[in-house]
Amino acid sequence: MITKERVLEILKKAGVLLEGHFLLTSGRHSGEYLQCARIFQDASYSEELCRALADKFRSEKIDLVIGPAIGAILISYETGRQLSVKNIFAERDSEGKMTLRRSFEIKKGERVLVVEDVVTTGGSVREVIDVVEKAGGVVAGVGSIIDRTNGKINFNVPYKAVLSIDVRSYEAEDCPFCKQGLPIVKPGSRK
Repeated sequence: MITKERVLEILKKAGVLLEGHFLLTSGRHSGEYLQCARIFQDASYSEELCRALADKFRSEKIDLVIGPAIGAILISYETGRQLSVKNIFAERDSEGKMTLRRSFEIKKGERVLVVEDVVTTGGSVREVIDVVEKAGGVVAGVGSIIDRTNGKINFNVPYKAVLSIDVRSYEAEDCPFCKQGLPIVKPGSRK
């Protein structure tokens, strides 16, 4: 079992934690940003963290792992590999709606683990849950490398993270960094 200290060591070595003024995918602002994509530059880090995530769901029956593109493609792959099950990803169509493309499919009754790199508001995860349920799959759980809510979010299915932390975020009108006039950066994958 991976320790919190080991996870923090990996995040530090990989340069995951950034400080400044950031616009999050959710639309919220934060003084800290977790660039989890940097974990996946080093296969040994991604293998170790995704193994830790898979370990949290080994006692569950999982048939398929899915994550939202772009951030969770590699997490979906490696977690699926660790669980010895198929993996796919959901992505946005031309209208911005999360969907299955590339001939991916979820069979009726298939037990699906939804994975994500970082959960802040859970918006992308909820969109993928909807995709799974509309396809007839059963969401067996949600897993992430980092839970920015420190365990406060509820997906109505088991949710487990490798690391839960409390990173403050703000609505734009309440953002102290905006009030200071600091320039904002949008580091995520979504425009």
